[in-house]
Amino acid sequence: YLAQGTTTIECKSGYGQTLRDEERSVRIARDHADEATLLAAHVVPPEYEGRPDDYVRMVIDEMVPACSPHARWIDVFCERGAFDYDQSRAVLEAGRAAGLGVRVHGNQLTAGRGVQLAVELDAASVDHVCHLTDADVDALAGSSTVATVLPGADFSTRNRYPDARRLLDAGVTVALGADCNPGTSFTTSIPFCLAIAVRDLHLTPDEALWAATAGGAHALQRDDVGVLAPGKRADLVLLDAPSHLHLAYRPGVPLIRSVMKEGRFHGRR
Repeated sequence: YLAQGTTTIECKSGYGQTLRDEERSVRIARDHADEATLLAAHVVPPEYEGRPDDYVRMVIDEMVPACSPHARWIDVFCERGAFDYDQSRAVLEAGRAAGLGVRVHGNQLTAGRGVQLAVELDAASVDHVCHLTDADVDALAGSSTVATVLPGADFSTRNRYPDARRLLDAGVTVALGADCNPGTSFTTSIPFCLAIAVRDLHLTPDEALWAATAGGAHALQRDDVGVLAPGKRADLVLLDAPSHLHLAYRPGVPLIRSVMKEGRFHGRR
């Protein structure tokens, strides 16, 4: 991820969905990423098909207590075909009671209740937000919850892109991420996502870059990264280009010359 110009990453579990695998996943994430998130309630595992409430109860009673010491966040996929509003709320409230911050996967495939849930629980972010009603946009605009757009996943799945222009114009804080995962967005390239954000989400290059840096920091409730300023962590990216505009103008071209993380350079200068 450093080679792609990224200095801060959040890593989610949710691909093992057994107590052993979820606990192992968040421990590994804690040791190798900046932020670890428990996403045990990602989808209903095959062995719990037709019994989602039983799986939710196992997440609450077993996974949250075992995994919360290693994680900072709790997350849930509130979506048709995954977990409904009540199930999602129960998981998030259990995580919050265990000391975890709240995040939500919502409104990726349908205009469901994910945004509503995120705002009600004062979640740090709601991710994907591809299908939004006017009420969803108004709710986000009146809250501190960040709308995180993940266009790499929409590119790979040919899903509808989120209307980031509509969100920004309404006053919503927007973050941009890669959503690197083995199923729907197997890319670590934020420059690629910046190019999509400008072309298909109708952001300006400046807005897209802000969403990927300062916006991402807001989504993680971090004030030490995301901007260059005295007292912040010394993270920066040097480009083989005259300006950041080339990140959107030249998609697929390797423009990252060097990356500094915590004051230490990685790659050629």
